[in-house]
Amino acid sequence: MSCAMTAHTTPPVLVWFKRDLRITDHPALALAGPHILPLYIIEPDYWALPDTSARQWAFTAEALDSLRADLAALGQPLILRKGEAVEELARLCKAHHITRMISHEETGNAWTYARDKRVGAWARANGIDWQELPQSGVVRRLESRDGWQGQRNRFMRQPLVPAPEVLAPLASEISGLEHLPDARAFRMALDPCPHRQTGHRRAALHALDSFLATRGARYRVAMSSPLTAERACSRLSPYLALGVVSVRQVEQARAAARAAHPGAPEWGAALNSFAKRLAWRDHFIQKLEDEPALEWRCLHPAHETLRPRESDSARLRAWEMGETGVPFVDACMRYLRATGWLNFRMRAMLMSFASYHLWLDWRATGPILARLLTDYEPGIHWSQVQMQSGTTGINTIRMYNPVKQGYDQDPDGQFIRKWLPELAHVPGPYLHTPWAWGAGAKALQARYPAPIVDLAQAGAAARDAIWGLRKSSGFRDVARAVAFKHGSRASNTDRASAGAMRVAKRKQAHPDQLKLDL
Repeated sequence: MSCAMTAHTTPPVLVWFKRDLRITDHPALALAGPHILPLYIIEPDYWALPDTSARQWAFTAEALDSLRADLAALGQPLILRKGEAVEELARLCKAHHITRMISHEETGNAWTYARDKRVGAWARANGIDWQELPQSGVVRRLESRDGWQGQRNRFMRQPLVPAPEVLAPLASEISGLEHLPDARAFRMALDPCPHRQTGHRRAALHALDSFLATRGARYRVAMSSPLTAERACSRLSPYLALGVVSVRQVEQARAAARAAHPGAPEWGAALNSFAKRLAWRDHFIQKLEDEPALEWRCLHPAHETLRPRESDSARLRAWEMGETGVPFVDACMRYLRATGWLNFRMRAMLMSFASYHLWLDWRATGPILARLLTDYEPGIHWSQVQMQSGTTGINTIRMYNPVKQGYDQDPDGQFIRKWLPELAHVPGPYLHTPWAWGAGAKALQARYPAPIVDLAQAGAAARDAIWGLRKSSGFRDVARAVAFKHGSRASNTDRASAGAMRVAKRKQAHPDQLKLDL
């Protein structure tokens, strides 16, 4: 019997693509079989959120272009619909007598979490068998972090799922969007990002191949400076965030490259370090999977009133635009605005500076960073935003000195001069601290602002406030509960988190404290 004849008599399985825009190592696609209705729903309400942006949509549209081409080559193009997920799924299932739907589990932001709960309720009420499969080491409904790392590593060692050899074309044409809309169709704010990466799968594979062949050799020693990280880092983060490549494919390619360099200690150290970061990726996403509220509520509730919820609008705007008067901070922010990417240490510094020196609440600054990042991954982003703001209660207080970071990571001022052209003629000894340039500082203020805070005073005040809070009654008991639920059991984790975990195991908190009502 031909594929077309089978399609006439058997309802297709609906494969709902979300953040898994690929055909290789796609367990949901493989399980569905050849007779499928592959669907992607463009959801306007999602693209109206404060943590989404036009640059992210442009990247997503390019990834969708690649997926459409790959599915079409197999015999069944991707169906694109625009609207609310439940409504679009209900229309398609009713029109084509679909009773089975498969997708990957998604650990997204609060909006996608609520959407998936609505879809689940609709599916149960209408007799739709919706099956969700894991696509990474993140475990849904995890009871305990004990043994999680081994479970995650076993998943990474499983063979890659091959792409289907062929897909049966649907018996009748299904209406969908012929062309992907641009950001103007969503009334999204103008968002120029002239140097961002492209979302096509071929770009993802090129980044993977070039990193493992040449660029990654100095990964471990070059990842910290924005001058060298752009080339030395893998640059795979946006492709992993959208599932253009799977983390398992990347990990197995890394392991193969590691085996191919047995006598090269530099490569060994670099690729071992990269493996740890791939594992940390799942570790942090697991936190959001286990505690969705960490997107909007402090992991340790004692921090809820630490900073004003109504942020100083002038400070917030200056930080967002790279106009704080602290050159290295501003250069990093302007680089991020132009590229959609920034290396981890500099992201951490931007967040630390906003939270400690500017004393801004992370719920005001976090969405700004999220929409600037083409690699926005909610699980990593919100976990790190809270870590760098000191609100987890279990991690080391990371208060970066932005001037010292500038001297350490951009000693000659090359990065600052490129991204702050108004400082191009400032003498080298004053480039990192132009406010100390005597008479020149006054003349400079017409082109570049003075610091919006006194760095020493602001840093001292922040230290006093947060360490004072950590010494308050009952703080450690709640921190033990946080560590017991979220702390990594790995030996190479953050030392403060590991210490809190050891204490939590020795003295488990009362069950009511473990709930935390987060």
